[in-house]
Amino acid sequence: MVNLAGDYTWRLLDREQLIWSGRPGQGLRLTSRDAFLIPFSLLWGGFAVFWESSVVRSNGPAFFRFWGVPFLAIGAYLVFGRFILDAWARAKTRYAVTNQRVLIVREWPFQKYIALGIDRLPQIELSEQANGRGTILFGEQAPMWGRTGWSSWTPSLSATPQFIAIDDARDVFDKIQRAGQPGSSW
Repeated sequence: MVNLAGDYTWRLLDREQLIWSGRPGQGLRLTSRDAFLIPFSLLWGGFAVFWESSVVRSNGPAFFRFWGVPFLAIGAYLVFGRFILDAWARAKTRYAVTNQRVLIVREWPFQKYIALGIDRLPQIELSEQANGRGTILFGEQAPMWGRTGWSSWTPSLSATPQFIAIDDARDVFDKIQRAGQPGSSW
């Protein structure tokens, strides 16, 4: 085991060498999907507030008052909670590239350890900004709707492995490409 980034220990295999390690970008992060998700969340949340306030003001039946509570909770998550959850999950995530694997580790409460063999990586996609920060996606982007759970709303919890908003993304992408070439040595 190799201790990196201060407090985290990577589980390296025999003859495995660390090439790069890093963390996702921190804080509030918007994605291209937010162009649709933000208006939708505001409509949902606004309607939930309108419904609940109308029922309370009109002194409606208790059933209708309680009926609106789950929709208010979902609306609160969609409007602002998802950004908080995504930032929190990214703060507990670490990335590494070795000569044999791509590693993604997320700590509790969304604990997950992902190890992708360099020689068996799926499609790799780089999305880069002008400042050099970018995201490397390992596999196909999960569809916005369907059986993706909340991954469209919270990218750091996506089922598709990815390095989110990392610095020098093109350099890391190139290192992954070179590590996968036969006969490469580090």
